[in-house]
Amino acid sequence: MRQVSLRATAAIGAVLVVTLAACAGEPSKPASAPSGSPSGSPSGSPSAGEAAKDESPVADPSHAVEMPGKREGTLHSTDLLILSEDTLSSGDVKKIRGLDGVSGVEQISMAEVSVEGRLVKVVAVDPSTYRNFAPFQSADSDEVWQRVAGGEMAIDPERQDDLPADKDGFVRLGSKKDAAAVHVGAYAPQPPGLAAAVVNHKWGEEMGMEKGNALIVSTAAIAPNRVVQPIQKVVGSDASVQRLDVVARAGLDPNAPQKAYVVGTVAEAVGNYTYRANGDGTITPAASWVSSHIVTAQVPILGSVTCNKVMIPQLRAALQEVVDRGLARKIDPSQYAGCYYPRFIANTTQLSNHAFGTAVDLNTAGNQRGTVGEMDRTVVSIFERWGFTWGGNWKWTDPMHFEMNRIVKPG
Repeated sequence: MRQVSLRATAAIGAVLVVTLAACAGEPSKPASAPSGSPSGSPSGSPSAGEAAKDESPVADPSHAVEMPGKREGTLHSTDLLILSEDTLSSGDVKKIRGLDGVSGVEQISMAEVSVEGRLVKVVAVDPSTYRNFAPFQSADSDEVWQRVAGGEMAIDPERQDDLPADKDGFVRLGSKKDAAAVHVGAYAPQPPGLAAAVVNHKWGEEMGMEKGNALIVSTAAIAPNRVVQPIQKVVGSDASVQRLDVVARAGLDPNAPQKAYVVGTVAEAVGNYTYRANGDGTITPAASWVSSHIVTAQVPILGSVTCNKVMIPQLRAALQEVVDRGLARKIDPSQYAGCYYPRFIANTTQLSNHAFGTAVDLNTAGNQRGTVGEMDRTVVSIFERWGFTWGGNWKWTDPMHFEMNRIVKPG
């Protein structure tokens, strides 16, 4: 009865699955872009179960995996998430599967990508088996999982603002201009508290995810907390065992160690990032990480800054070029709003690049969020050349914000 109850709860207020058609033979030119609202299909695009029979679900053959057939087996509740820095061994997975109270497990890959100034959780899965852990309205839609298998992304409709698609229906996973762009194949509800979006394992490999570093655990017959300690004994103290019902409700499980596994071109600057949430919006990264990654240094125009040590050389070079080109007056040091801020984005439990010391905010007064801003465009081009993304180019603009999108080493 507990499993049915969980499924019913998940369905309350859920948005119907919406899928997007992809033109057969033209994966780079989808038939339509994502709708502004997940509750209705875009013009010319079928809703779940209504795809035109003459259209191929394979939108991206280079990232396609084997197509799933009809769903088989039991629908599982999603009660616990085990997250490790490394691949979970088959032996540990087998031990967890055999624990009393565990009714199902699904091994996946999980990482966080930087999208417009915030880290967004994405999972890479086997579409044919993961679907049994999705809410039933997604699990029973063959087209959703065919599209994921065909190289597209499924986004939870409640999280689509975290992954804004362009006019052609593509989401860029990362802040670099040439970061991987994945077409949105479906807006489909995902397990509460797990992730904003789902791709297949081929995309996970291209994004640099650690394969199989996470495990979803179902404990349909008993309360999840009864198996947390037995699981922790199997995986060791370095892995995080989180209750997904708590994550869905509060944004994180305060009883579990928090880990950010970042993929992309700045992953080298972040490394193994473990932190504690303090309950007031701030976080406390592991002292060893702070001592090895965060430094205070002198840079032109701004003076003393506290940032990630990897970013300091290119920040210094960008600001020096601003000075050399006679544009120092375009940056007001009194309106520098900092670099390293160990805290969540306001009113969320999401990290920004400031939590890693890889972003700076400049000229705050005239460059507020959601505005065009007053940032000098030559200054912007200088920062971009030195490996920074400018927030003024985002869908929801943040023109004071510059974040590192690649590592550039001055000659």
